[in-house]
Amino acid sequence: MIALAHHPTFSVLFPFSQSQPHGHCSSRKLLAPRKDQLYKSVSKPRVIMALASNEEGGIRVGERLYLGMDFGTSGARYALIDKQGTIHSEGKREYPVLMSDEKMDWVRSWRAALFSLLEDIPIHLRPLVASISIDGTSATTLIVDSNTGEPLWRPFLYNESCPDALPTVKSVAPANHTVCSGSSTLCKLVSWWNIEGSNKKSALLLHQADWLLWLLHGKLGVSDYNNALKVGYDPASDSYPSWLRSQPYSQLLPSVIAPGTSIGNLKEEIRTQFGFQEDCIVCAGTTDSIAAFLAARAAQPGKAVTSLGSTLAIKLLSTTRIDDARFGVYSHRLDDKWLVGGASNTGGAVLKQFFTDEQLQKLSEQINPMEASPLDYYPLKAVGERFPVADPNLVPRVSY
Repeated sequence: MIALAHHPTFSVLFPFSQSQPHGHCSSRKLLAPRKDQLYKSVSKPRVIMALASNEEGGIRVGERLYLGMDFGTSGARYALIDKQGTIHSEGKREYPVLMSDEKMDWVRSWRAALFSLLEDIPIHLRPLVASISIDGTSATTLIVDSNTGEPLWRPFLYNESCPDALPTVKSVAPANHTVCSGSSTLCKLVSWWNIEGSNKKSALLLHQADWLLWLLHGKLGVSDYNNALKVGYDPASDSYPSWLRSQPYSQLLPSVIAPGTSIGNLKEEIRTQFGFQEDCIVCAGTTDSIAAFLAARAAQPGKAVTSLGSTLAIKLLSTTRIDDARFGVYSHRLDDKWLVGGASNTGGAVLKQFFTDEQLQKLSEQINPMEASPLDYYPLKAVGERFPVADPNLVPRVSY
């Protein structure tokens, strides 16, 4: 992912202080990988490097490090930093292609990537890690067993739309609320809830980052107010609104704490397996685009960050909260300010369908960013857009 801001960026994640059909949801990222990709059953490490070590004098005696892991749309990565923001180690993993019933098993893939990243951290740096946090893709939703934590259904991916649930959600939520979009977490929850025979009594909703963090701390049912925004949590009042609490499916909602809040210590079996200290804590996470914003160090209202990866996200720091589901605009809480923005389905992934890396580099060099393009393109991988207009029927325009 590339984070663009109007000042030098600092590209590190800062830790914060599909196997069954279901209802009528439509997905733009649920196709099984091509057969020629199936050899990638084991994720390969990318850009694994230790930039400094305590043995070489790069870390002062007694200094602790902070581990952040980013689970984006196409892969996972980690960064290990000190209090000054210096990167001491970083690495990346592709999501391994693990199949179930001829479809991508995202849950197994994410779990495998998580423990591969932990294994990639240099052994001599692991005892120095004081805390761990994870960001995940916004609105990627899991319905899990409240006793075991294991998924009861295949995950609803971030850009998946559930138009079947939209009328129900619009009937209970305020007009143009963030949840009034087919791709919202709440629409995904309602779509699952309406499935005949779904195991409602023992079910619990978690977001991607919540579930991955649970694998590390073992306490089920904890989320953060950034990830919980699209399920209807109100970060201004720091609570679920009454219109949501009165719904029967509200029993699935997780408890919510501030991003970066300590949840608990790292599980003993993980600590001993990888060599972390007893006092290493696991903290509540956030979304991938908010992590990118923090990494760019845009601290003043009016500063904006564009995160360009497989998809495109825009965030602007503001003193005013703005939400309008018609345009895919919503506001995340960031301390006493608001991150206003949205996420589009366009981005690098659709370009990779048409061009090689070398072609993209050469063509990019010919772009004059000061001139508007006369071409009326709207590149999407499939039908449907989230921002700057929420239109599940928007057709891609990739020819002229």
